[in-house]
Amino acid sequence: MNFTQSKLATAAAAGVLAAALTGGAAQAQDKNFVMKITTPTLNAVLDLYARYFGAAIEKDSGGRIKVEVYPASQLGSIPRQIEGTQFGSIQCAIIPPEFFVGIDERFEVLAAPGLVSAAAQGPKIAADPEVLKFYLGLGANKGLHGVAVGYAEQSLVLAKSAIRHLADFQGKKLRIFASEFQSASFKRLGTTPVAMSPSDVMTALQQGSLDAAIAGVQLLSGMHFYDAAKYITLTNHAGIFFVVEISRKWYDTLPADLQQIIDNDAASTSLSFNPRALEIENAAIKTWSDGGGEFVNLPADEQADMIKTMGSVGTDISKDKPPLAEAYKIVSDAAQRSK
Repeated sequence: MNFTQSKLATAAAAGVLAAALTGGAAQAQDKNFVMKITTPTLNAVLDLYARYFGAAIEKDSGGRIKVEVYPASQLGSIPRQIEGTQFGSIQCAIIPPEFFVGIDERFEVLAAPGLVSAAAQGPKIAADPEVLKFYLGLGANKGLHGVAVGYAEQSLVLAKSAIRHLADFQGKKLRIFASEFQSASFKRLGTTPVAMSPSDVMTALQQGSLDAAIAGVQLLSGMHFYDAAKYITLTNHAGIFFVVEISRKWYDTLPADLQQIIDNDAASTSLSFNPRALEIENAAIKTWSDGGGEFVNLPADEQADMIKTMGSVGTDISKDKPPLAEAYKIVSDAAQRSK
């Protein structure tokens, strides 16, 4: 082979390599992805947020990501939903952060009692830059990529027999989220707390293994809990938040532009969804009443006593755990700023 032939061969090889690289990049850009989103609720902020979020992703990705939303724990109990997201069989989970305590106990600090004294505070706390910075980084070494924090509603107590006074809590078997903050709070009222996924609560109430349950009216109305228990006591002792977690394993397979679309759409949907969340709450309240359910308020002095009794739980639990104490300070400082 002479010099000219050698140069032509080299140029041809370079051209083939460039074409292969360009083709590979184009293939990555052209590839379509399926994104399964799981939530434990039905007709509530979490799953309706999922629909809005999914619609934004499909639009902004030009259809390169096809979104499927699975509400009401269709993909398994909450622990299974989280596990599936970690390992990539589920691409996105929208769940209250307390249920992620097995991954990192700091997830539960938003469940501390007394942080949210009025519903209007909740979205402000969720959007606080320090809260977002902290929460979106949790679980990064455990297969999760956090993209948003949102506020759903206030915590309430569903009961088979009406809880009209603080004394009525005594001896009750009470479902809680997987949160030491909730457990400690309601032990102070004389209950026996039992951590349980929403999908198991209805049966437990009907069978008598539970007397009451912490939840929000959206989940209770959306899943027709008034068929098992009629009374909701408006304790408003804490807020119910949610985190939007993407499977890191799946996220890392996406082209950079699709990763950016997911990050941006999660954040923008969280902010724009707040007015819709209020409509969902009001609709859930009406559904509960229309279904024969009753709302109960504690006497004002007993409500104040309950909040006072629970008020030190966050500090008491975190004081001997420096990382948890630091996390609790982040959210409690945000709560003060939001008033």
